[in-house]
Amino acid sequence: MIDTSRRWLRRNQTNFAVGVGVLGAGYVAGQYVLSKIAETRQRMNEDRVAKENLRRRFQQNQEDCTITVLALLPTATENVLDVLPVERITQDLQQKKAERLGRSAATLDNSSAIPSSGPSSVTDDDGRSLASFQTESYLHASQVVASTSIPGEAGPSRPTKSKAQLWNELKITSVTRAFTLLYTLSLLTLFTRIQLNLLGRRNYLASVVSMASHSPQDPTISLENLDDDNVEQSYGNEFETNRKFLTFSWWLLHRGWRDVLQKVEVAVKAVFGPLNPREDLPLEKFSALVLEVRRKVEGATAEQRRSHKWLPYLLPPREQEELVLRESGMLKSPSKSQTVTTPSPPASPAAESPRSSFSSASLRRLLDETADLIDSPPFTQIFTLLLDTTFSHLTDREIRTEAYRLPDPSSMPRVQEVPDLDSSLAKAKLAAILAVVTKQAHAIGNGVPNTYAQAIENVKELEAFAAVIYSSYFEFEALGDARSEQLTTEPPMREKVWSEKQGAGMVGAATSVFEGVWGKVTGS
Repeated sequence: MIDTSRRWLRRNQTNFAVGVGVLGAGYVAGQYVLSKIAETRQRMNEDRVAKENLRRRFQQNQEDCTITVLALLPTATENVLDVLPVERITQDLQQKKAERLGRSAATLDNSSAIPSSGPSSVTDDDGRSLASFQTESYLHASQVVASTSIPGEAGPSRPTKSKAQLWNELKITSVTRAFTLLYTLSLLTLFTRIQLNLLGRRNYLASVVSMASHSPQDPTISLENLDDDNVEQSYGNEFETNRKFLTFSWWLLHRGWRDVLQKVEVAVKAVFGPLNPREDLPLEKFSALVLEVRRKVEGATAEQRRSHKWLPYLLPPREQEELVLRESGMLKSPSKSQTVTTPSPPASPAAESPRSSFSSASLRRLLDETADLIDSPPFTQIFTLLLDTTFSHLTDREIRTEAYRLPDPSSMPRVQEVPDLDSSLAKAKLAAILAVVTKQAHAIGNGVPNTYAQAIENVKELEAFAAVIYSSYFEFEALGDARSEQLTTEPPMREKVWSEKQGAGMVGAATSVFEGVWGKVTGS
């Protein structure tokens, strides 16, 4: 029996060997397939988590942009209100009205003559116009101090102006102030988006590089802020460089807005100068006047708008960059004793550059890329869309409802059987419109909530513009500082890349780029 079993095993040992081999190979192949499936599933889960983290970071960055704009805007508003004191002009007009009424009362006491109806109607008209300014506008704190006089104490002498001169000055000043704040708000929004998205992109890449330096068993991206841990890292965690870069908003808040004001004031004088404050204006005509001012400021054609350079309003010339850092407190001003007694050492080639004392390679690269973005065609396109939104909010909503007493278009039903009011027939006096414009200037700069900033947030192209900045050119950042000078994208190439994302497909193109960021970083 045993011998028979041995002979049977000896005869079938080849079959047994083949069977065991097939079973072993099948087991190994099955384990290999299962491992590949698990690896693929893990990679897909990591990609999903990474994309979600990237999207969360991007959304948080945009919220930070909005908060930063609302924090910086009052500074520019304060400067504009100080230069264009509409409320003080209104007080001068009210004072002239009081003096005129006092003289009329004295004349009535000394004469029994019956006054004619003509001057009385003019006085009533002026009274209604000034009353609208008194109820619709606010008084700035600095103007309260300036307008308060102590009896027996001589105040600063101002040239006496006629009533017509005061009304003309009030007309130009109120419109110029509101329009300047709209341009400043739009420029500050775009500039802040560029700044924070550039830094956000670098900080995100820093987390990717940090992840790549860890062990393969810990592939999770670290989302904590590493600025305080290692300020010498190369990908956006240079704390001092980031601070210096962010302080360049000082130029728009303290210098650039003045250039905007001068440009707007010239256009407002040309368009609104010939108008009489008592003139009745239809809403369509007022909208046409606003559009004419914008054409004179931005350009009448698309080509003129593209050729208009907004860079001098947002960034200083290179020779004044050190001045910006010094005025913002990032650099210490040299004392007079040092400048007088200390002899200047011989200038070295490195010291000949006016920006060598403060600028690093990272800061220089950030400023250059910011300048390229400001000079790019999409900047002008997005800036025009922001201005369309803010001016439309002022004209088609605030002035329409408050000055013309028409319903808000956003609250009207889409289908109306019988329209209550025809907006083309509605008219309002220019003085009443100016009162609303004066009130809205405070809402633009200091409104809580700021409806103009909220309207800007609803512009989809603005978020697409930020997404392109946040997700583009990772390959140039990833190559490090050693080759950054050779790999900096030139403006013509940047304009070519931007042109592919313009028009109606800009949002979709930006979204596709945003979704592909993780693939570009990891090479998968």
